[in-house]
Amino acid sequence: MDGLKFSWTQWIPFRPWRLAGIVEAADEVPDRLPPKAVVMVGTEDYAKWLAFDCPCGQSHRILIPLDKAKKPHWRIEGRTRLSVFPSVDATRAGVRCHYIIRDGRTKWV
Repeated sequence: MDGLKFSWTQWIPFRPWRLAGIVEAADEVPDRLPPKAVVMVGTEDYAKWLAFDCPCGQSHRILIPLDKAKKPHWRIEGRTRLSVFPSVDATRAGVRCHYIIRDGRTKWV
């Protein structure tokens, strides 16, 4: 894929949740993301989605809407120490992952 590239520093373990890049379309989100890295789909002025890998370690991708016209929608604050509002509650194959991302950290609910 010739799209979004990550520097080697993005792969350093134990980094906080952060915005690692912006792409125009969801199919441009790389298959492999660094730990705790999120990719915004849209533009700086019009954010549509936020894509990231669930922190549970089961390798499932989370895609949440940021578009205020969608119900429900989330909002983000920060770039290098990301916060996501409200909490993320994802269910996959009977497993529930419910957590809060605040100031770059994961807090399990």
